[in-house]
Amino acid sequence: MNFIKTIARTPLFKITSLNSISILLKIGIGLITSKILAIFIGPSGMALSGNLRNFLTSTESIATLGFQNGIVKYIVKNKDKEEELKKIISTVFLSLITVTLLSSIVLFFFSSYWNDYIFGNTLEYASIFKILALVLPWYVVTVFLLAIINGLGKFKNVIYINIIGNSIGLIFSVFMIWQFRTFGALLSIIIPPSLLFFVAFYFINKEIHFINSISTRFFDFQVLKNLSSYSLMALVSSVFGPLVFLAIRNNIIEKLGIESAGYWEAISRISTYYFMFISSILTVYFFPKLAFATTKKATKNVFLSYYKGILPLFIVGMVILYFLRFFIVKLLFTNVFLPVTGLFFWQLLGDTFKAASLVLGYQFFAKKLTIAFIISETISLVIMFFLSNYLIGIYQIEGVVMAHAINYFIYLIGLLFYFRKSLL
Repeated sequence: MNFIKTIARTPLFKITSLNSISILLKIGIGLITSKILAIFIGPSGMALSGNLRNFLTSTESIATLGFQNGIVKYIVKNKDKEEELKKIISTVFLSLITVTLLSSIVLFFFSSYWNDYIFGNTLEYASIFKILALVLPWYVVTVFLLAIINGLGKFKNVIYINIIGNSIGLIFSVFMIWQFRTFGALLSIIIPPSLLFFVAFYFINKEIHFINSISTRFFDFQVLKNLSSYSLMALVSSVFGPLVFLAIRNNIIEKLGIESAGYWEAISRISTYYFMFISSILTVYFFPKLAFATTKKATKNVFLSYYKGILPLFIVGMVILYFLRFFIVKLLFTNVFLPVTGLFFWQLLGDTFKAASLVLGYQFFAKKLTIAFIISETISLVIMFFLSNYLIGIYQIEGVVMAHAINYFIYLIGLLFYFRKSLL
C-alpha cells in the first residue's frame, strides 16, 4: 500500500493521470468524429481529409518555423531571467508573425493551385485555402503560447487548454460535418485550432505579462541563431514528412482507388488516437526533463523512466487493440470500413517500434543534434516512400502498413545504436 501511495505522489504519475483524462476525452471526441465522418462522407471523404491534414501539418511547421521544441528548451533555461525571457518572446513572436502573414498571402492568392495539388482538378475546394489563410495567424500564435506555458513548467495548464480545445473541436466538427458533409469536414480541420488562441491567451497572462514582453527593442538575432537548428529539424520531420505521406496517399489513389486510400487514412486515425497519450506525455513531461538533463546518468534515468513506466502499458494496449479490431472498426466507422481490420497487425507492430523510438528521437531536439536528426529522419522518409510504393504493387493496400512496420524497426535499431552510451 505504501508503494502505491509513493507512486501516486510522483510528478510523473500526477501529470500522467491528468493527461490521461485529457487523452480519454480526446479519444472519445475522436470516436464520435470518426463515426460521423464514416457515415456522412465515407472512405473517399476520409482520404481527402487525410490529404488536407498532411498539407496543414506542413503549412503549420513552415509558419511556426519549427521553433516549438526550441522555445520550450530556452524558456526552461531562462524562465527565471526576465530580460532573457523578453528577448525570446519578442524575437520569436515578431518572426512568426512576419512569416505567417507571408504564408497566408501565398495560401490566399494561390488557393486554386493548392486545391489542384491537394484534391485534384476535379474537385473545387479553393475556398478552404482562403479560409486557412485567414485563421493561420491565430493558430500560429496559439502554438507559440502553448510552447511558452510548457517551458514555464505549467504542465497542467497545457493539458487544461487541450481539454478545452478538444471540446470546442467536437462541437464545431459535428455541426459542420452534419450540415456541409465533406466541405464541413475540411473546415473542421482548419478552424477549431485557431479558436484556442483565446484560451491560451488567458492562461499565459496568468503566468507572465505577455503583451508587455513584446517589443522590437528586445529583438535579438542570437535567439534566432539558437533556434535555427530546431527549425531545420522540424522542416525535415514536419514539412517533408507529411508531404511524403501525401505522395504515398496519392499513389494509393492512382493505383488502388480512393477507397483504399480511405482505408489507410482510417487505420492512421486509429493510430493517432492511441499515440495521443505518448506524444503528449513526451511533450509536456519527458522533453523538458531531457532538455534539463546535463549528465549521462540523468539522461539514462529519463529513458528508463519511459521504458519502464510508459512503453509496457502501450504494448499491452496494442495486444488488446488487435483482438478487438473488428469491434473497433465497427464502433469507429461503418461496415464499409471492415477491410481496415486486415491492416491492424502491421500497423500495430510498426507503432510499437515507433513508440519505443520516440523518446530517443526527442533527445535529438533536447541536445540539438541537428545533423544526426536530419540524416536519420531523411533516411526513414526515403525508406517509407520507396518501400511502400514497392510493397503496394505486391500486397495492395496492406503493403503500406508493412512498409510502416519495417521502416520503424530499422529506425529503432538505428537510434538504439546511436544513443547506446546513454542507455548502458
